[in-house]
Amino acid sequence: MSLPVLVVGGGPAGIMAAICSATNGVPVVLLEKGRRLGTKMLITGKGRCNLTNVAPVTEMITQYPGNGQFLYSALHTFDNQALISLLSDLGVKVKVERGGRVFPASDMAKDVVSALTGYLYRLRVDIRLNHQATGVSVQEGRATGITVGDCLVRGRAVVVATGGLSYPRTGSTGDGYRWAKDLGHTVNPPLPSLVPLETAEEWPTQLQGLTLKNVTVKAVGDEVLGSEFGEMMFTHFGLTGPIILTLSRYIVQYQAKKPGPVTLFINMKPALKPEQLDARIQRDFLKFSRRQLKNALDDLLPQRMIPVFIELSGIPGDKYVHQVTRVERQHLVSLLQAIPVRITGTRPLAEAIVTAGGVSVKEVNPRTMESNLVSGLFWAGEVLDVDGFTGGYNLQAAFSTGYVAGKYAASR
Repeated sequence: MSLPVLVVGGGPAGIMAAICSATNGVPVVLLEKGRRLGTKMLITGKGRCNLTNVAPVTEMITQYPGNGQFLYSALHTFDNQALISLLSDLGVKVKVERGGRVFPASDMAKDVVSALTGYLYRLRVDIRLNHQATGVSVQEGRATGITVGDCLVRGRAVVVATGGLSYPRTGSTGDGYRWAKDLGHTVNPPLPSLVPLETAEEWPTQLQGLTLKNVTVKAVGDEVLGSEFGEMMFTHFGLTGPIILTLSRYIVQYQAKKPGPVTLFINMKPALKPEQLDARIQRDFLKFSRRQLKNALDDLLPQRMIPVFIELSGIPGDKYVHQVTRVERQHLVSLLQAIPVRITGTRPLAEAIVTAGGVSVKEVNPRTMESNLVSGLFWAGEVLDVDGFTGGYNLQAAFSTGYVAGKYAASR
């Protein structure tokens, strides 16, 4: 019997690599150190599994701030439509939601994992759970196997799909980074990406659970780092939500190069020009002319946010609106469109949705995912220095790089 392709890691990249190698007619051994496959997939999209995005490939590439161009060939080889078609063949119907996000129609990640796992068994992939790989065996510049404790599992090629460092309880504990360094690869420092932010001020914690929609948040250090429109949420430690997670990527990269303070400015009324907002406030004050300021902002702000906003404004909340001066009113306009929040840091890397950094893509063939340093060694998924924004892009990158790695590993 011919030697198998060895795939290390039972996440989306590893599963797809095993599927692709097996469908190319070669034996495959899939080693996973955990008790089951697809553990991290089960928690993506809050358990709903944001599989991919329906954006065209050229547009998708722009959604990977971390080395998106490296994915050009992989995304064209196995794109979002190919993934959707495969899942459909396996009985998993999908639906498209806001922003082109693709989810299983059942809203259950376990349906995706079960379908892919069942397919692996039908392809007779040798799945070895609770197998902790400890390194890659290399002879004369070629990957020849995987060590598991004191044992060597020999193979024709090795695909490393061990993930990054986010959510380590799912098995992503940086194993692949250590092996890459041992083999001479450059590993760019792993950093959290798409991660909630912690604030210096305590007032965001008072609003824990409150979601703001259709707001714009701008991140500013020595310069404007980024600006995003959409949804955010206050938490017990600070801020999270889609636009906060996107901005976190810019903030982390900025502070890694130049440690320093970053301030977010929340625009509660981004659709209005300052003079339009001022006119809107004047109409509200006329409508609530006999009310105190603390009772006259109901049409402008969520109820829970009003006391915090008034405190930030410095204007007494018991002041009647007809007594509010023009200068004070214009201050309210400015504050509504730029509520400042100082960022002290991020939540730990373990809580990040994805890891930025990893095996340098300069040392990996983008057409095959094969190492430029070690023949027969392939890298796939989050272990690579590739990361995207929220919206299904990171899972698609894992599936695409896994597919390509599995295809070319089989040809070895």
